[in-house]
Order: sequence, then structure tokens, then C-alpha cells
Amino acid sequence: MSNWLPSLLVEFSRSHQTLRATKQLHSLTVTTHLALDPFYATKIIRFYAINNALHAARILFDKTLNRSIYTWNSIIRAYAQHRQFDHAFSLFKQMLCRQCRPDNYTFSCILRACMEKTDVISLRAAHGGLVVSDLESDSVCCSALVNAYSKLGLVHEACKVFNGIVKPDLVLWNSMIMGYGSCRLWHKGLELFSKMRHFGENPDGYTLVGVISGFDGTSLLVIGEGVHGFSLKAGFCANAHVRSSLVSMYSRFNYLNSAYKVFSSSPWPDLVVWSALITGFVDGGEPEEALRLFREMNLQGQRADPLLISSLLAGCARLAAVRPAKEMHGFVLRFGYLSDAMVGSALINMYSKGGYAAVGIQVFETLQERNVVTYNSVISCLTTHGLASDALKLFEDMLEEGFKPDQSTFSAVLYACSLGGFVEDGQEYFRRMKEEFHIQASSEHYVHMVKLLGMAGQLELAYNLIETMPGPPDTGVLGALLSCCVVHGNAEMGGIVACKLSAIEPENTAYRVMLSNIYASKENWEDVKTLRESMVAAGLRKTPGLSWIEDNNA
Repeated sequence: MSNWLPSLLVEFSRSHQTLRATKQLHSLTVTTHLALDPFYATKIIRFYAINNALHAARILFDKTLNRSIYTWNSIIRAYAQHRQFDHAFSLFKQMLCRQCRPDNYTFSCILRACMEKTDVISLRAAHGGLVVSDLESDSVCCSALVNAYSKLGLVHEACKVFNGIVKPDLVLWNSMIMGYGSCRLWHKGLELFSKMRHFGENPDGYTLVGVISGFDGTSLLVIGEGVHGFSLKAGFCANAHVRSSLVSMYSRFNYLNSAYKVFSSSPWPDLVVWSALITGFVDGGEPEEALRLFREMNLQGQRADPLLISSLLAGCARLAAVRPAKEMHGFVLRFGYLSDAMVGSALINMYSKGGYAAVGIQVFETLQERNVVTYNSVISCLTTHGLASDALKLFEDMLEEGFKPDQSTFSAVLYACSLGGFVEDGQEYFRRMKEEFHIQASSEHYVHMVKLLGMAGQLELAYNLIETMPGPPDTGVLGALLSCCVVHGNAEMGGIVACKLSAIEPENTAYRVMLSNIYASKENWEDVKTLRESMVAAGLRKTPGLSWIEDNNA
């Protein structure tokens, strides 16, 4: 074989990454007997993955006999990037069985897959494998570990990993600061930022993004403005990620004018900055302004991503007018966003909240890609519009399709049972949630079950269910039982529940008013008088009712 052929193939692979060019490259390596060479196989696998041709990539991988660590990493990374985590984990196990020792790149891919899958057990196992492989001090692996633990809410574990490194590099400092930010531990992030500078490590834009991301709540406005000032002095505001973080920060504080000023300081804002501003106006309760900015963004040639589209659809759901919703739906269809499950779910929610359940169901039926989120959306849509039986049937269809329900799924299902009065079905689903799917019941699940049992007149059973809760019941659960006591006029249990609620929220008069209504329905006027007098003695007053009328002529 000519000596120039390998270098020609390498150059060809660098400059041609389309699927057609990748197939041509693959054919050329076959004719020159290089197709199964690990070096060329690795490159072709990577290019197949770039072009979403995972099947072709896997076929080539399976045919490659003398696989290098780079070949294994390429196929594992391909599956992880396409969120096919089961295949990525399976290949990782095969790799270990074949006595091929993983490197830091392998572990970083697996750790990220554990994070994306929210699989804490696998994350801990991967951490153990990393230690066995003597990579616990590797900067790449430690940064991936810190990031994964933080994103899964295990910031204490992330801190342990970080503290185990004698001389952390900038990437690791940033990962830990970002971890604190993602967990809203802003004070810890600021403390680590100061410590970092004390040790002579100069921050970069990602450091500032990590610090800013932890700020939440108007009480931190002054600190946020201080960090903004530091960013200006250090020249970091030219960084698009820093600008977008500042825009998001001011939006969270509901200082939308300040957010717009930061946005306006950028001569050529990119999609990240546009998205931060538009999402800020949506979350700040100004969807009309968000839509205006979206139109302006389109006129300037920026192309929205599915995340921004989903945010705008959520904004449209808050508007009484249906025209913006239809316009956004048309935009989704025109640019092919309906293939994204997140966008499809947002569309269903938008039509459901706008009172157009039939359209939401049509959207679901036309989706090319469905997942648990889209099923949750349409189940909630059906339930909200009084179609509880159809919602439960769709849940069974979901299980038959092989989708694994999550907490939100069972919230929607139990809500359907509660509205439909399906007591036996609700009890069975509640049992299956815990025993079959190993999902811990949340307060929301207990609220639906208490409503279901209580409205059916089974108040004792509802009370006993509350007693089995792992922690103390909150006002949502107890309030649900009290409302059922009002419906059935059970003054004895209502009094017990109202006392529990008043102990939690002594200033809230609503619970005593509800108990007073129970006494009044039974014509126990003496008890009504006693309760009202106790409220007056405690300085409590019933909150007056308010009406809101929109003047269409204004």
C-alpha cells in the first residue's frame, strides 16, 4: 500500500463529515483493507455518530476485532450523546470484561451518562471503578464527578471529591463553584470564589457564571450587582455566557429593566443571550413582551432552539388570546420543531390550559417522538377537561408501549382517579407506584389520595393514610382532608384537622372559617359563636373576598 494513502484518508476525514462523505470514506477503507484497522474504524465511528447513524457505527464497531481504547470511547460517547444510556453502560461493562482498561475519557463519558440518567447508584459504582483504576486524582474525572454529584443534588459528595485534590486546576474550581450554584448555595459559591482568588487562581467567564447561577431572590440583589460590577471591571461582560447569566439573574430578581440593559449592551447578542432575556420576560409574567422580542430575534436572523420554543409556548398558555398560540404552533410546524418531544409536550400543555383539549390531543397523536413527559402532558390534559377515564386508558397504553412512569405520571393518574371518583383504581395505582415502580409517594400524591378517599366519604381511611406518611403532613394534605370534612359535615374530625392546621399556620384564618362552616351546616350556632369569639380574641380577621373584572372597553 502506498505511504501517502493513510495521510490522505486522515485529511479526507477531517474536512468531510457529512453522512455521504463518511460512507465514501468507509468504502475507501474497505477497498484498501483498512476498514477494520482500529485507527480508521474509530474515526469512521465518530463521523457516523455525528450524522446520527448509530446503527452503522455499531455495525462497524462490532466488526472491528483489535479495538483500541479510543475505539471503545468513540462508541460509548456516541450512545451517551444520543441519550441511549443503557447501550453506553452495556458497552462499558463489555469493555471491562474484555480486559480493556478504561481511561479518564471513558469515565468522563460514563459519569455524564449517570448524571443525565439521574442514576445515583451507577454514579457511585462508576466512582468506585475510577478509584480502582487509580484515576481519583485525574482532573478530567474529578471535574466530571463534581459536576455529576452536584447536578444530582449530592453537593456534599462533590465537595469531598474536590477537597481530595491538592492542587485543583481552573476547570475543577469552576466545576465546584458551578455545583454550588446549581444547588442554590450562593454563599458557598462566593466563599469558594474568594478562596480561589486567594490561592492565586485567576477566574474566567465560567467562574462568574457559576457564582451568578446561585443567586435567587430579591434579597441578593445587592450582591448580584456587586458581582456584575466585578464582571465589568474584569472585562468578563464581553463573554456571551456571562451576559446571559446576568440577564437570567436580573430576571429571577424580577428586575427586567436591568436585564434588558445588560442585553442591550451586547452589539450582536447570540441565541444564549436572546434566550435568557425572552425566558426572563416569560417567567416574569410578561409573555406579550417575550413574544415581541422573539419576533425581533427572528428578524435579526437568530434561530430558536427547542428549549426557547418550549418557554414561549408556556408563555402563550398564560395569555387569554388564542392567536399568539396559533402563531407559535405554525412556527413549530414550519421549522420542524414538532419532532422534539419537549416542544410537543409544551404544545399540549398550552392548548390544555387554553381550553382546547381536543387540539392538544391531536398534537399528541401526530408526535413522531413520544416520551414520558409527553404522556404526562396529555394525561393531565384529559383529566383537567373531565376525561378521567380516557386519561387512565392512556396511562395503560403508555405502560404497554414500554414507557416507565415517573412521579409526575402518577400525580396525573391519581388526580384523574380523584376527579373521576375511582376509589379502587386509585388505591391500586397508589400501591403499584410504591411496590412495582419503586417511586416514593410525595405530598402531592397523598393530597390526591386523601381527596379521593375523603370525597367518597371514607374520612377515617383518609385520616389513617395521612398517619402512615413518612414525615409530618403539610398544609396541603391536611387542607385536603379538612375540605372533605366540610363537604360531609364531619365536625369531630374537622375540629381535629383544623387544630393541626392552625398549629402549623396560626395566622391563617381560613381553616377556622372552614370549621365554622361545618358547625353552621349542622346548626351548631353555639360552637360557631365560640369559634368566632376565639378568633377575635386572638386578633384574627377573615380575609375579605375580592373580585377582578376586566374592562374590555379600556
